[in-house]
Amino acid sequence: MAGLLKPTAGEVIIDNKNTSNKQAFLDIRKMVGIVFQNPDNQIIFNNVYDDLIFALNNLGLEDKELRIKEGLEKVNMQEYIEKNTYELSLGQKQRITIAGVLSINPKYIIFDEPTTMLDSEGKEDVYNIVSGLKGKEYTIIYVTNVVNEILMSDRIITINEGEITNIFNKNDILEYVDVLKESGFKIPAITQILAKLKEAGIDITLEKWTMEELIEKIIGVINK
Repeated sequence: MAGLLKPTAGEVIIDNKNTSNKQAFLDIRKMVGIVFQNPDNQIIFNNVYDDLIFALNNLGLEDKELRIKEGLEKVNMQEYIEKNTYELSLGQKQRITIAGVLSINPKYIIFDEPTTMLDSEGKEDVYNIVSGLKGKEYTIIYVTNVVNEILMSDRIITINEGEITNIFNKNDILEYVDVLKESGFKIPAITQILAKLKEAGIDITLEKWTMEELIEKIIGVINK
């Protein structure tokens, strides 16, 4: 989708631009940002500022200083602008790579298993950033094998051996519990609890899809 790999069959079209068209590559790179699983594979320079401005120069974008400032602010890393990248933790590096993508201000952002190498604090930072980006001008594609991370999404697409097997809205996930189980997918703990409650005749609707919200709603039902 980001055009870094070309399809060996078929076509990948981003806003009417073919990723196999060399003339469209620069436009696609401005439209589609990607955050890799390992931030060390994405950071090139030893200095945060040098790393962030490199992509902006390559893409010929204007207002570079403002873009970098705003990108760092969105991930709460503005004080690290002159830091050496090799001194940062993996979680901090991942936030820098996200800042780099945001400084380009793409229409689409792909997160490719961005928490795989991070500790619990680093994971939480990424979750907060993604949650903060939702509802803004971005379309977010979040690729994950961590079952609970799917609850951050609005629409879920399951893929098995390269084939799309299901497409559904998160709020309809209870209708797909049996289908997902049969396909070998694990079911998020919150969804399992909601399914058990529904079997007992208790329907609970969630907005944030957090365990804290679920507990609050259950207490509300008990206290009625």
